[in-house]
Amino acid sequence: MTVNMTAPTHGLSRPPEPDLTPAEVIARAEAMIPMLLARQAETEERTYYAQDTHDEFARAGFYRILVPRRYGGYEFGIDTFMRVVMTLARGCPSTGWMFCLGAVHAVVTATIFEERAQDEIFGVGDFICPATVIPSGTAQRSADGGWVLNGTWSYCSGAPYATHFLGHTLIAADEGQEPTPALFIVPRDQWRYLDDWGQQLGLKGSGSHSIVIENGYVPEHFVLDTHMSMYTVSDETPGVRLHDNPQYGGGPLSFMMLESAALAVGIAQGGLDAYADLMRSRTTSFPPILPRTEDPDYQIWYGEAAGRLVTAEAALLGAIQQWTDLCTQGPAAFTKEREWLIATICREVVRLSWQAVEKYIFPTAGSSAVRHGQRIERIWRDLSMMQSHAGISIVMNTMANRELTRARFGLE
Repeated sequence: MTVNMTAPTHGLSRPPEPDLTPAEVIARAEAMIPMLLARQAETEERTYYAQDTHDEFARAGFYRILVPRRYGGYEFGIDTFMRVVMTLARGCPSTGWMFCLGAVHAVVTATIFEERAQDEIFGVGDFICPATVIPSGTAQRSADGGWVLNGTWSYCSGAPYATHFLGHTLIAADEGQEPTPALFIVPRDQWRYLDDWGQQLGLKGSGSHSIVIENGYVPEHFVLDTHMSMYTVSDETPGVRLHDNPQYGGGPLSFMMLESAALAVGIAQGGLDAYADLMRSRTTSFPPILPRTEDPDYQIWYGEAAGRLVTAEAALLGAIQQWTDLCTQGPAAFTKEREWLIATICREVVRLSWQAVEKYIFPTAGSSAVRHGQRIERIWRDLSMMQSHAGISIVMNTMANRELTRARFGLE
């Protein structure tokens, strides 16, 4: 992805480090792995990563990776962002998840909102914006044409440090008509998050709290008559016109699938790291007693897991390249068929990552390695939790097959 290094700032702040490169930001994430690994337990107990971790992410520029340079961001490609996500998830799955689903929506926001809205939204510099796709709550017109929002939205990963929230609601229609979906973005001063996360099976530290809006006000240009997954980029998007960067003209549906795939690979890679440590430090259970690294069975199990993960990562990077290429070709390239094809790649990435852990790493690591709080036990819980995510269990595993086939054969 070409980075627009000369984009005007329009009076807004320049990036804190104008010469920062993608390689440098990825290296910063890699250097944080030991710290994230050491703090996994406290992150789960807190239900989100610590303030000083958040501050370190901000200093490293993570929250500006996808923000347009026009607004003081780095406008790096999604390949850079997804590599950072994989790296952070490798150190701490909850931290990687919370960071990803908070910072990733800079692309969607910069793609679909008009200039007036973006000028206001991105004025904060760092951008953290959890999103949910399930409509909830209500939206009523205010006297000045804006909207008054009320309701509770669940599973808002990234809420504790968020600057905004991107949600959906249903707008009442005329009598006898179905309500229509609406997408809105609301700044931090118009909502609060609940202390209702941490009792789930996994991803206990992902900051996926519910967000409550009580008579929150947003101007009319913060609300769009669409749903994120249904937004069409067949025409030139506001983002392409505004930023002159094809990255802000891509399909949001397929983009959302890339997030889950990157997280799955990173989490499973952390499991393989832990398994390798056990192979170096432990012996076989039955004679002949050998270091696990020398045992033919462990060699096979490690190879099976490693092979799946290297394949998963290659497929993910290929899907990212496909998405980027479609952006370069122009919005019309994002047909339903192409978007669902990318979704099916992401599904296989998630499956391979899960198989590596569930089939090989977890059952052969040994019972002491899967006690509560052990790294492999946590990774198994977190990946198990991922399998219940509607984006995976329903969209990837069911809708993607059906909708891809329907698009391929021209069926409505």
